[in-house]
Amino acid sequence: MQELAQLVRRRHTCKAFDPNRKISPEQVETLKTLLQFSPSSTNSQPWHFVLAGTEQGKATIARSTEQFGFNTPKILNASHVLVLCTKAQMDEAHLLRVLEQEQADGRFADEQAKQNQHNGRSFFVNMHRFELKDAQQWMEKQIYLALGTVLLGAAAMEIDACPIEGFDATVLNRELGLREKGLCASVVVALGYRSDADFNANMPKSRLPQDEIFTLL
Repeated sequence: MQELAQLVRRRHTCKAFDPNRKISPEQVETLKTLLQFSPSSTNSQPWHFVLAGTEQGKATIARSTEQFGFNTPKILNASHVLVLCTKAQMDEAHLLRVLEQEQADGRFADEQAKQNQHNGRSFFVNMHRFELKDAQQWMEKQIYLALGTVLLGAAAMEIDACPIEGFDATVLNRELGLREKGLCASVVVALGYRSDADFNANMPKSRLPQDEIFTLL
């Protein structure tokens, strides 16, 4: 546990990447597993991930940063770039797809247990759809759980990362054909290894003190 605490103190948001250093295929597979098994409310998994490891793929994503030019070199120089996408809606087809996967993975003792799971998940989905009317925001919250998972996992693998919200979602959705797939780009993550130009690497981390951010009962 002390090692984990040191890890969160050590990781930082990378501001400049070395274009000559690449993440290994084995590391890429580990990152994909981290995202696949990220937690989500009611195991709803309202996401899709686009992972670019080619120069063409990174250039496609970089076109969404025309108005955020400070982010363009991060995307182009990173080893890989990840786009975390949120589903446009949580429809019945997706709920049933998740349910069938849970059954295939052996999570249900019988059909009643399966139906109970579907009823419970549908209750919360419909609450956000109809009563709270915040289904999109609720789904996007799950995307940020996946973001936290991959950032911490990358740090554990000594891979540098930079989460990026400075991009034009309309452009990125068009470039990746996301609307046609019922998706919307929520956040981008550049992954790779820092260069000597990464000024943030040697700066001290700064967080508010614990006595300000915790209330102990």
